[in-house]
This record gives sequence, C-alpha cells and structure tokens, in this order.
Amino acid sequence: MLSSRHYDIVIIGGGLAGLTCALNLSKGGKRIALLEKYPYPRHKVCGEYVSNEILPYLRSLGTDPFAIGAVPIDQFRMTSPGSQAIQTRLPLGGFGISRFRLDNYLYELLQSRIDFFFGTINSIEKEDTRYLIRSSGGLIWETELLIGAYGKRSNLDKELKRNFIGQHSPWLGVKGHYLFDHPSNRVDLHHFKGGYCGISKVEEGIVNACYLVNYSVFKAFGSTDHFQNEIMGQNEELKRFLDEAKPVFDKPMTIAQISFQAKEPVVKGIPMIGDSAGLIHPLCGNGMAMAIHSSKILADLVHEGLAGTDLHRAYGVSWKRAFGNRLRAGRYLQRLLLNPQTNQLAIKLARKIPGLVPAVVRKTHGEVIVA
Repeated sequence: MLSSRHYDIVIIGGGLAGLTCALNLSKGGKRIALLEKYPYPRHKVCGEYVSNEILPYLRSLGTDPFAIGAVPIDQFRMTSPGSQAIQTRLPLGGFGISRFRLDNYLYELLQSRIDFFFGTINSIEKEDTRYLIRSSGGLIWETELLIGAYGKRSNLDKELKRNFIGQHSPWLGVKGHYLFDHPSNRVDLHHFKGGYCGISKVEEGIVNACYLVNYSVFKAFGSTDHFQNEIMGQNEELKRFLDEAKPVFDKPMTIAQISFQAKEPVVKGIPMIGDSAGLIHPLCGNGMAMAIHSSKILADLVHEGLAGTDLHRAYGVSWKRAFGNRLRAGRYLQRLLLNPQTNQLAIKLARKIPGLVPAVVRKTHGEVIVA
C-alpha cells in the first residue's frame, strides 16, 4: 500500500493566488505543500497588468515587483472598433510585469519555506475530515485543509462536478510579447469585432499584447495571422501595432474555453482562490489583483484560527463581499463594450464627461488593501 504525505495545508495550483497564499500562510509555521502541473518559469496567457490596490500587501509579504523590473502605469487609453479614442489617468494606477518573471520570483522566495511538487493531480477523495490527493507517480497527499488555486478551468472541476464546467464557453485568449514603441506608463484597450486587445509594457522594454475573442468570429479565418489582419486591423491603432511590432515568441500562446460563468468560492469543503473562485472579464484589468486579494482573504482567516465549516462560511461571505459587485459590473461592462453601437456611444460620453471612465474603473477595482 502506498504511503501518504501529510501536510497541514495543501494548495493545488501555483499561479499568483496559490503562490501568494502559500507565502502568507508560510508565516504561520504550518507544513505546506503546493502542487503545480508545470515547473517554473513559464509564460501564461495573461494581460500582465496589476492594479496598485495590492501593492502594499505584496510588500508586506516581503516582495517588491519593482525590484524585478515592473513598469509603473498610470494612463489608460481605449479605442472603439471604428478607432474613436479616449484617454484618461487611472485612479489608482498599476504596474506591468510578466507572469514568467513574477511567478518565478514568488516561487524562488518560497522554495525554502514549503514543499513543491510538479505533476498531474489524478483525483481528490475525502475521508471524514481529511482529503487524499492522488498525483502522478503514485504519490498521495493528505491534508485537512485543501485549497483550490488551479486557475480558470481544469479536469478537477469535472471531478468536483462544478456547474460551470459543463457549459460551453466561446471565448479564446491569445497572447504574445513584442518589441514596439509603446508608452511605458500606459495600458491600452483596443476593441474590434468580437473582442478586445490589451497592450502594455512589462519588464525590459517588452510589450505584452493579449486579446480575447469570441470563437464564432475567429473560426472563419483559420489562423491568428489571418484574423489579426482582417478583423483586428480594422482598428487603426491595432493595425499600426500589428504592422510594426516585432514578435518575441515564435508563435502566440492561446487558451480556449475561458469561462465567465458564476462559480462558488467553496466547493465540497475546498476553498477556491484566484480564477478558480471567479474570473473577471479581462477588459476590467483587475484579474491579477483579484487573485492575490482572494488569497489574502483566505490566509487571514486561517491565521485567525478558523477551520472546517466556520472557515468555509466566513470565506464565502468575505469573498462575495469583496468581489460579487465587481464581477457583476464586469459582466455588464463587457456586454456594453462588445456591442459596436454602445461602445461608440460610451466613448462619446466619456469624451464629454471626463470623470466617467475613472468612475467605471473604480466599480471594477477595490480599495488599496491594507496589510
């Protein structure tokens, strides 16, 4: 019979939520294992813009994104499919940093504090108050506190029979890194038929371009190059970028079936953090900050000594209080901006009412998190 490895806490998933949760919880003297499918460093399909709302919290954990090359951002520019534009100052601002660098930085800080395992999780079983997590290589991990931080979509969602996993999602995400003369302090959001593209700088002068598109629009073109030329190129500012930017990657990264369906923050006694608990639309530019914030909410409750149903109840309430309204605002905003007519109207209104865009940004962002 295979022996199991017992830990006080097991975290499945080593993205921003899982890593920052582990960094926080490691201060409590508990034995922690983090199970992640792929080794670091690696690139991920991500907008790579982080709201400053979580900067004081990151610093309280002993981290400093600017020490590893993060780029400060305080300006926002948005264009319609017809190339109408609005530009404004961001209320809180943020910074640009690649997931390749940020995730690896957090991983290196954690290596001496927790145990990492890289491989596939095959199953999760619950026996009384403990979880048994079976992974590749025949390993078994045992814990009474299991945390889900495995991202937008996973085979584990099927095993846990989560409602959203059976619903088809038409969204496709595409990301690349480029060499391009883009203002270092500005994040752009350019709309086109069926989607939108975020552009901003990360470390070392690299520009990240990440777009979300409805697959029903994309599939008619057969390739990203053809789609970008024929559809995205109708936006004049995107056309300039596509014509002049020099790719750093051999080919763009893609991820399909991105789901914005409502999720539950606790599933079968497992607290979910980051995208596993809920995903805000990328046009809101706040997904990375929300992932980190959710990990703080859970870690703080664990430090308070909550466990079992008390922890689950408190986390569920706190998570919905922190993010419920923002997720709803994000859904409404996406419907508004993906409609060419209302998108154009929104930009016209924003030109006439200078405070409109900052007010909308505040609806999808939180206050600065006090450590």
